[in-house]
Amino acid sequence: MKERCRLPDRRGSVTFMLEAGGLRFTATASRFDDGSIGEIFLQNHKCDSTAGIMASDAAIAASLALQFGCPVDVLRKALSRDARGNATGPLGVALDKLAGRQ
Repeated sequence: MKERCRLPDRRGSVTFMLEAGGLRFTATASRFDDGSIGEIFLQNHKCDSTAGIMASDAAIAASLALQFGCPVDVLRKALSRDARGNATGPLGVALDKLAGRQ
């Protein structure tokens, strides 16, 4: 098994708003020194909502996958998309934005 590559305790991040499924989310992401995405956090506009909890959990799982070496494009392509190829969930929308694809 590959060793987990952690981000430094102090690091820059970017925060942005997005909409998915008619709900608003806030995404915060940090990158490794090489510019690749190392973590992402998602929060829904309604505190402790089911959608917010699921989005947050998905982002935590994605962050761990990224830190263990999963390429972001592999994650992006594995997530739900509509007939036109647009991400339908908050994690996919956020990763597309971070990858400059939206």
